[in-house]
Amino acid sequence: MRHPGSVPNTERRDLSELFALFAVGAAAVLAVVLLVQSLRSSTESAAAVEAATGGEVIDLDDGAVADPDADAGEIVAAAAAAMAEVRSVEFTLDRQGAPIFIDQFASIALDDLIGQFTVPTKAQAQLTVTVNGDLTTRLGAVAIEDEVWISNPVTGDFETLPDGYDIDPSRFFDPEGGWQPLLANLRDVELVGVDDRGGERYHLTGIAPAAEVRNITVGLVRDQDVPVDLWIHPTTSLVTHAEFETLIDGAQSQWALALDRYGQTFSIEPPANVRAGD
Repeated sequence: MRHPGSVPNTERRDLSELFALFAVGAAAVLAVVLLVQSLRSSTESAAAVEAATGGEVIDLDDGAVADPDADAGEIVAAAAAAMAEVRSVEFTLDRQGAPIFIDQFASIALDDLIGQFTVPTKAQAQLTVTVNGDLTTRLGAVAIEDEVWISNPVTGDFETLPDGYDIDPSRFFDPEGGWQPLLANLRDVELVGVDDRGGERYHLTGIAPAAEVRNITVGLVRDQDVPVDLWIHPTTSLVTHAEFETLIDGAQSQWALALDRYGQTFSIEPPANVRAGD
């Protein structure tokens, strides 16, 4: 059996041929997480953003107590408003079950990623993917304004996303296309109870409409309403965890998202090792 870190010459050629598409797919995966966050505030809400974050890291393990009799609708409405106003966050995505392919040849599957996001329009992430079902590799992604760089899985150097692809990272931060509409349009919302997940959290369930699911997964999941579990901090109304399961081609795939370090200052700069395009 080939060691996961080794890349035979034939696979190097295959990866090289796939790279342009892989870059688009990787950017789409980055978009999934960035759109799930959907955290950029508009200029009009800048004052509200500052009030929500205080310009400091928010302590989510602050001993806040959740009211087990709170109204589920009010919790979700407050969360929709709070998530639209966040200025920075660290996110971790873990994917299990049937593979979710990010390329049209069904060759590159997303396993997990960790990244950071700040306004205005900056994000970075480290992704783990499986290529051709047996090669596990990691790559980096950086998005600043309308520029996206993706690391080549063979060389490790970053490459600018080629011209001609319809990838505009700035639209992934629009509150109208991410968390705010997802929470606002959640159906059949119920308060399951209060769970301890690094402190007391409201645990809610609801049904996310297909249109919102497609938005938050940037088209990777389509045409299905999806049950969602959410864990929400009781005083800040910030979402700290989200879990849902999707069905693609008859196979189930599980998604788990953790959100932390709200308000943290992250240094996100263009990568130094950028290789010029051919």
